Amino acid sequence: MNADNLSRAGSARSETEELLASAEWDLSPSRHLRYKEALMQQIDRDHTPSAQTSPAPRRRRLPRPVLVLPAVSMALAGALVITFSGGGHSSAPAAGSTTAPAKANSASVTLDRIAAAAMETDATPVKDGQFVYVESVARENTGTFDGPVRLGGLHTREVWTSQSSDPVVRTGWMRDTGKDAVMPGEEIPIESTDPVSPGIDHPTYKWLASLPTDPDALLKLLYSQTRVEKGDSKDQAVFGTIGDLLRSTIMPPETASALYKAVERIPGVTQIPDAVDAAGRHGIGITREDAGSATRDVWIFDKHSFAYLGSRSYMTKDKARGITTDTLYGIDAVMKRAVVDRHGEEPAKTDG
Repeated sequence: MNADNLSRAGSARSETEELLASAEWDLSPSRHLRYKEALMQQIDRDHTPSAQTSPAPRRRRLPRPVLVLPAVSMALAGALVITFSGGGHSSAPAAGSTTAPAKANSASVTLDRIAAAAMETDATPVKDGQFVYVESVARENTGTFDGPVRLGGLHTREVWTSQSSDPVVRTGWMRDTGKDAVMPGEEIPIESTDPVSPGIDHPTYKWLASLPTDPDALLKLLYSQTRVEKGDSKDQAVFGTIGDLLRSTIMPPETASALYKAVERIPGVTQIPDAVDAAGRHGIGITREDAGSATRDVWIFDKHSFAYLGSRSYMTKDKARGITTDTLYGIDAVMKRAVVDRHGEEPAKTDG
């Protein structure tokens, strides 16, 4: 973006942010994040001569909670909602309840091994006032709303998540660099319209350490606190929430182990023998497909160390695009996690 385009984009953001601040949308924080990325990209394209169409919604890949949306128009935001609404609803347990344990499946043994490996992992406690730094590489959908999926170029994303124990409006920062990055090189604040306390929408290390380590108790808590997006079942929503925690946090070994054991108890979780992350690393995939959901995520783990590597996201159905089979619309790979003292700071490089 040149200086003139930045000025006009800033004007568009300020006008629409005021509109969005008073809007009551039935959207979860994670979905707001995905829309924010698409809308910011739309601002870029609207102010270039070659802009013809708006981009398709991009995949959820940022830590919660809500970013203040710099929208182009309410109509565009409405198109986003329509595009990603699933067809129909699956039954879901009441808030606070757990579903019956899943029947034995091919993922159970692998999840047990991943849980055991997590218990052996060292994790330095993160102090209040510090930031959890996560660097990843990703390719995301840059296609149009009603057109085919087109994966953009591989780019780097850095996210700094605040570990403050107090309610905060600004929960972190993000920076994308490389081809098809959103506002490349700029630090973008991750903000909420209201102060957010540590919890499922702002998962600090201290909050993660406070969670029950009994898998059944942990799953009950997750079912009670996870919001359900339209078209998803409660089981699918909880599976997605756990995926968000795995990719965006540093957590105590006991908590990580309990999470993997909790996943075993979610019905429909299966294993994929071989899956590849955005860095080209092969691993074992853990996934769950829901009849009511239009998307499916695959978590990828190293076949030997069982460390989390990254994820793949698929559209499973989209009538507007004619999608009836799995279509890859996003892929990432976590390259580095660290604890830093301020946002914008990168961890020191180490040999190897």
